[in-house]
Amino acid sequence: MNTTAVKVSFPVVIVVAGAVAVLIGMGIRGSQGLYLKPMSVDLGWGREVFAFAMAMQNLLWGAFQPFAAAMTEKWGTGRVVAGGGVLYAVGLYIMSISQDPLTFNFSAGLLLGMAQSGCALGAVLGAVGRALPESSRTFGLGIVTAAGAAGQFTVVPIGQAFLSYYGWSTSFVLLGLLSIIIVFAAIFLRGKPPEARAAQSSEAGGGEALNMSGMLSLASKDSSFWLLTAGFFVCGFHVAFISVHMPAYLDDKGLPTELGAYSLMLIGLFNVFGSIMAGYMGGKYSKKYLLSTLYSLRSVTIAIFIMVPISTPSVLVFSVAMGLLWLSTVPLTSGLVATIYGTRYMGTLFGIVFFSHQVGSFLGVWLGGYFYDTTGSYDLIWWAGIALGFTAAILHWPIHEQTRTEAVNA
Repeated sequence: MNTTAVKVSFPVVIVVAGAVAVLIGMGIRGSQGLYLKPMSVDLGWGREVFAFAMAMQNLLWGAFQPFAAAMTEKWGTGRVVAGGGVLYAVGLYIMSISQDPLTFNFSAGLLLGMAQSGCALGAVLGAVGRALPESSRTFGLGIVTAAGAAGQFTVVPIGQAFLSYYGWSTSFVLLGLLSIIIVFAAIFLRGKPPEARAAQSSEAGGGEALNMSGMLSLASKDSSFWLLTAGFFVCGFHVAFISVHMPAYLDDKGLPTELGAYSLMLIGLFNVFGSIMAGYMGGKYSKKYLLSTLYSLRSVTIAIFIMVPISTPSVLVFSVAMGLLWLSTVPLTSGLVATIYGTRYMGTLFGIVFFSHQVGSFLGVWLGGYFYDTTGSYDLIWWAGIALGFTAAILHWPIHEQTRTEAVNA
């Protein structure tokens, strides 16, 4: 009786604890765009300074992600996630006392980049993927991804309230205190569940799984892996540019200052529905074709948004539409990695794919600030995002969506 209860509840605990960690981590990340304009004005910086720090944060997050994922597979997810929570708190405190670009890049770029590699989606999704059977894996990944979206919906208004009442410096300190919740959530992410080992054995058909170097060699020679990696680059470009630059873009257009926060909140809210829906559909339909559809719809949505006269209603409609498409790519992309290569080294392989996402994030954020400072407009980046979305849609079509037998048999 007790054994059955443990078997049923353990994956649920993993999913809930992972969701809490991701909610806080992604929520704080999603609120950072609120600080671009007030901090740049207060310290006399051009927008490229803030944008470059955010771009470095995204790039370093991606660079550290495969190593963080490998650490979770060796030492357990809990320790890595707890370390990420501590780095988040320290980094946010140093951001609060930053008065020059170097200090700000060290804190917002390096420390927060390392923090996010330890407690955001990449590290946590591996634990969730190992804890759940194939039949419910994509849906579970969708729930945790949705928690990241819910974090944007819940933490962004908190960040806006902190900013309005206390200013940007104290706001960073308060967000740092909020990040300590991640450390407590990590307690429930210790070790690997027995179900994960059983699932791995089942996927292997009783055979011995490849070691990490063998799996990396297999993936590196597979065109499907690189197509998936290239497509995820585009996802990063879209979400990072919009997250960081949307509030300033709307303010430049003469719209109410708080509309930027409302826009990010709506994206986060509808991202919850989009991620869960994508996770559910990924268990029933072809993941690669769903991804092609999502990237195409993103491009169409962005094109309509920048071509119609901008207004409060158009911003709200755009935010709802983008929210549904925002992180819906994550459960499908991570689910494809698990489907093709199994779950034993899912964290490491998804970490490599995710690095491409963060390279896209780096370019989206930094080029947004660079082109604004040089041209006074974001138009070039909007149109680049449209072209990249259609390109990603095409790249997913040739992916072979079948389990590689070499990945599960020695």
